[in-house]
Amino acid sequence: MSTTGTPAPAAPPPLVPDSARPAVSRARYGLLTSLFIITAINYLDRTNLSVALPHIKDDLHLTATQQGILLSSFGWAYLLLQIPTGRLIDKVGAKLAFGYALVGWSLATAAVVLSRGFGSLVGIRVALGAFEAPAFPSNNRLVVNWFPGSERGRATATYTAGEYIGLAVAAPVLSLLTVHFGWHSVFLVTGAVGLLFSVVWFRRVYDRPEQSPKVSVEELAHIQQPDEQESADAAEKASEAELSTMGADLRVLFTNKRLWGMYIGQFASASVLFFFLTWFPSYLVEEKGMGVIKAGFWASAPYLAALVGTLAGGAWSDRMLNNGRSRTVARKLPVMIGFVLASIIVCANFTDSAPLVITFMSIAFFAQGLMQNSWALFADSVPRRLTGTGGGVFNFMANAGGVLTPLVIGFIVDATGSFAWALGYIGIVVAVGLLAYALLIDRVERIEA
Repeated sequence: MSTTGTPAPAAPPPLVPDSARPAVSRARYGLLTSLFIITAINYLDRTNLSVALPHIKDDLHLTATQQGILLSSFGWAYLLLQIPTGRLIDKVGAKLAFGYALVGWSLATAAVVLSRGFGSLVGIRVALGAFEAPAFPSNNRLVVNWFPGSERGRATATYTAGEYIGLAVAAPVLSLLTVHFGWHSVFLVTGAVGLLFSVVWFRRVYDRPEQSPKVSVEELAHIQQPDEQESADAAEKASEAELSTMGADLRVLFTNKRLWGMYIGQFASASVLFFFLTWFPSYLVEEKGMGVIKAGFWASAPYLAALVGTLAGGAWSDRMLNNGRSRTVARKLPVMIGFVLASIIVCANFTDSAPLVITFMSIAFFAQGLMQNSWALFADSVPRRLTGTGGGVFNFMANAGGVLTPLVIGFIVDATGSFAWALGYIGIVVAVGLLAYALLIDRVERIEA
């Protein structure tokens, strides 16, 4: 991807000699901080529409089905580009792919102010999804490159927590912007934030720790320590023969039973996530009768609960692994408990009490945070040389849920005049995810290819 007016970053630096490295470092946590921030911006730009939608709906006279199409449209190109962008990351590296994507999606976010109706809004959201496609495969690649296996659960949880911090802060702030300055202001502000951070990204992020002058010899040895599955630096020694055809790689990724269990589970997890990313503010306004500002502040509670779930799930998973529990138990258990807890979302159908509704929603979104450990599970399972392409496939399956869920909810709301069956749909999907994990993922170990 390229963006007019943006200078091309310098070529990847050569490997740094040991003599030029610092005596002590914790540079991997600096990389993780950058992943946290860019992930927060990523979710800020994909969810700002849901906060502004009650006002956009009134201005453009949109039906619930049209709102569902608009909320879903982000996922169309995002979904289709997951596998190609995963392949791109394997070829050119995550720094460039993610950095140019950040510039592109920030410009697309700001371009919403140029829209003149439903059709142009849909087109801009499709472009936004296309630019955001490299995000999570890039995150996955950088965590695999920069963290040993024993730390990947917490690393994954930390950058994923950026989603929820962004949402928790954005919901009230963007609601205030919408009410006091108009809904166009939401997209100008969030687009500007991404453009500013792109400067930091290109200057401070490296694809691999060997390239960074801030990584000490000791930290580099820690990052590259072998685990029970394989040596970490074997990934970077793949020959041209090992970089097989796309068809051969996809056969590996689409014919393994365990991977299909992960794909189905990720579809279910994303269905919960995308309810909160798309329809949740409108649900509070339309179904529960809250004002836009009140809904924005109430919405922060489930987002913060999801943050706690994500961090707790990752830390618990790594602790179990480091205390001698099998990788299968350590990686699967938090996700499966998340599926069970998320079903409580249907209980919101039986009360109009705002505190109770928010309590049920907070438990459900906390559970979805636990499910985010699926990325660590996948990182421990996919063939290492296919972490980019495999991450693209994994995110493709997740975002199939992201495309379908807003559409289904829109159709349900138009057909029934209520969100009751929409929450029932979410309950059914998480039950399917639980069954997929229980029946298809018999153990967690590196798949050979």
